[in-house]
Amino acid sequence: MNTAVDKLFLDNASNRHLDWLESEAIHIMREVAAECSTPALLFSGGKDSVVLLRIAEKAFRPGKFPFPLVHIDTGHNFPEVIEFRDRRAAELGERLVVRSVEDSIKRGTVRLRNPQTDSRNAAQAVTLLETIEEFKFDACIGGARRDEEKARAKERIFSFRDEFGQWNPKAQRPELWDLYNTRVHPGENMRVFPISNWTELDVWQYIAREKLALPSIYFAHEREVIPRNGLLVPLTDLTPAREGETVEKQVVRFRTVGDISCTCPVSSDAASVEAIIAETAVTQITERGATRMDDQTSEASMEKRKKEGYF
Repeated sequence: MNTAVDKLFLDNASNRHLDWLESEAIHIMREVAAECSTPALLFSGGKDSVVLLRIAEKAFRPGKFPFPLVHIDTGHNFPEVIEFRDRRAAELGERLVVRSVEDSIKRGTVRLRNPQTDSRNAAQAVTLLETIEEFKFDACIGGARRDEEKARAKERIFSFRDEFGQWNPKAQRPELWDLYNTRVHPGENMRVFPISNWTELDVWQYIAREKLALPSIYFAHEREVIPRNGLLVPLTDLTPAREGETVEKQVVRFRTVGDISCTCPVSSDAASVEAIIAETAVTQITERGATRMDDQTSEASMEKRKKEGYF
């Protein structure tokens, strides 16, 4: 066996696979720009939306993006991610629109029992729908992938939302031969997922190939955590230890970055993209299954949120 030849073959096969995924995503991105009048790209600073930015660069540079970047800020995001979001948007010279759940709470359109500590993750749906109405967006490009969660596996690449912003999994449009029906009436909109067919491993291999920068919390670091229900809950003011729980210092990293109140790290010493790829290649638990408290409330948690207007 020629190890060098085998490695070269695998590297070439991996690159061909990534080339195909990238080409499909660029086609989808350009389809949005051509068919939709007021699109937006949802950019949180997370790894999937970082990949979307690179796809947008390849689709539209040297021109400006034909849409703004939009982030729905819960006010409970990890500071490392918010700092990265602002810096990356500034580096690209693209317009960043930020709308906050806090403002929706003040308007009374979002009501939480305890606005200071309750999870605001699901409440993002309300703020997103308000933002869509404010700017009359007819398409929002997002980084959701089918491998993340079974409700997302049901969703089309161009996912139709009705005039109430709701998704009906039984009333989706066919997408035969990569032909997309983008027609919407006033008040309706599309959620578009260019990397829907990617896996978590594809994302990390693409990040490695394109040498994309990421927030630091994606890489191994020491953090105080609370073991709880099989998860490692980060110790913060929003997620304090409960009576009888112990706080431990562990080396961890985040596989996904969402609201602090519902996002957990995993035990890991992977401090580089290459180490994360090796770790991801052998994991048997999806990133949301391993790290998101809100997806563990019931098997239908995500589908219920999506029907109400969630990403």
